[in-house]
Formats: sequence, C-alpha cells, structure tokens
Amino acid sequence: MMFVTMSYAQQNSQFTQYMYNMSALNPAYATAEEGQINFGGLYRAQWVGSVGGPQTGTFFVHSPLIKNVEAGLSVVNDRIGDVVNETNVFADFAYVLDLGKNKLSFGLKGGVTFYDTDFHNFQLVDPNPDPAFANSVSRIFPNVGVGLFYFSDNYYLGMSAPNMLESKHLDRNDGIYTATGTENIHYYITGGYVFNLNGDKLKLKPAFMAKAVTGAPISIDVTANVLINNVFEIGVAHRIEDSFSGLVNFRVFQNMRIGYAYDHTITNLSRFNSGSHEFILLFDLNKNKKKNTVPGYDKSPRFF
Repeated sequence: MMFVTMSYAQQNSQFTQYMYNMSALNPAYATAEEGQINFGGLYRAQWVGSVGGPQTGTFFVHSPLIKNVEAGLSVVNDRIGDVVNETNVFADFAYVLDLGKNKLSFGLKGGVTFYDTDFHNFQLVDPNPDPAFANSVSRIFPNVGVGLFYFSDNYYLGMSAPNMLESKHLDRNDGIYTATGTENIHYYITGGYVFNLNGDKLKLKPAFMAKAVTGAPISIDVTANVLINNVFEIGVAHRIEDSFSGLVNFRVFQNMRIGYAYDHTITNLSRFNSGSHEFILLFDLNKNKKKNTVPGYDKSPRFF
C-alpha cells in the first residue's frame, strides 16, 4: 500500500509583542509625526529547552521623510538550531493620506532574503538518507510586500502581506527532483484601540493580530494591556490553541522603553520546552530638539 501526504509548519517569525514591532509586519506602518526617528530591536527565544528551538532577532528604524511620506529599514534574522539561518533585509516606503481625524497609509516593502542551511550537523541513521539534505543550501531571494494602515489618535487597523513572492528553498539535487520547500505568502490583519480610563494616568489597550497562510490554520493573537501614567505597562495575551502570555514594559528614560514577554505553551509541545522569552528595546530620537516635546512613542500607534 502507498500513500502521499503533505505537511506544513510555521514559516514566518512569530512575535508576542507584535504591536511594538509593526515595521516587520506591515510596510504601511506610520506615525505621521515629523522630526521623529523610531528605533527598535527585539530578540525572541522560542520553545526554550527544545532541540533546535527557533531564535529570532529583529531591528528596525523608521521616520517621516517629507510631508505624507515615511520610510524605514527592517532586518529580521531567524535561526532554527544550527541548521537554518535566514536573514531578511527590507526597505519600507509609506504614503500617508490625511483624512481629517484619521489617516490612511499605503506601504511597499522591498528587499532580499539570505537563506542558508547547514545539514552537516544532522545525525542520520538511515543508510540511504533523503538526497534533498545531502548538500547544504545557500541562496538569495528577492521579495516585495504591501500593506495598508488606517489609524487615528486612539486606534489603528492594518492589513499586510510582507512576502508576496513565493520562493523555493529546496527543489532539485543533481538535476533530479527530490523535494520542495516553498515560502508561502503570509497575510496579516492587526488592530488596536486605547480606552482612556483616567486621562493619561490609566489606559486600557486591547489589540489583536490574525495571520493566515495557505495550508495552515489561522493564527489569532488577542492582547490586553494596561498603561499606567504613560510609564509602566502590563498585559496578558492568548494565542488561540497555542499559548498564554504575560507582557510588561517600562519607560526607562524619556525616549526609551524596554519590554519583556513570556509565552507558556499549551499544546503537546509543552512537554518538550519551558516556554518562550521575548525582549524588546524601543528608542525614539527627536530631530527637532525642542524642549518639552512629547516622545514619539506616545504619539505613534504603538503607544498612542
């Protein structure tokens, strides 16, 4: 008896603090605040304790260029054990339309993906292993992405597809078709709202992210944060049928915030890992150099 089956797995990097790392997901992310340069860095160790658990590092810089035009640079490095090392380097451009109290931004992302594998560390017991893993792979793939971002002073809604070109990582070995590993298009919908419970002293900030890719279930994150005195923020999150999370961040200086998130896995993977850890650093530079200027993170959709 013979049968054929296909399997799918997580491809794009996963983030719990997605609301603060929006540039990696949506090229249309915008602040519409002249004179502000936003910097950010994030490190995620996923499924700590498991063999080959993914590790992800991201960096972004973002700023308005001229009226209605914003630009940025984002770098995402994803490592899976000692085997897969993938780095995405993208430039983002966004055009912002002023709709009165609201704004609508159109974004375009373009760049390259550096994809490297090292199969020499595999411990193969099969005397005739899969020829697809006989040689390591090192390739460069171009890619483009698009996005929409609709926002106001107290809410935002975004839609994006950061990788529009499907790239084949494994397809042939010595001219013989062996296997295919294809990076499929991922679609994101994100949104958030801020409720002023007590002026600037207490704010409730629910947010969500939905991610869809062909052949896999839709992934949905739901988050609720509380911001106290625009300084300390704490919250909880749930990735449906996957994990529960706790989040916290703190304004260390007037223009700097640090954050941490912990994910507790609720699937069968919980038997093989102790959870996931995520750290983030956000820094804003004010080019106007005016005194008493409100930091950019207080005006951007990340913090309102």
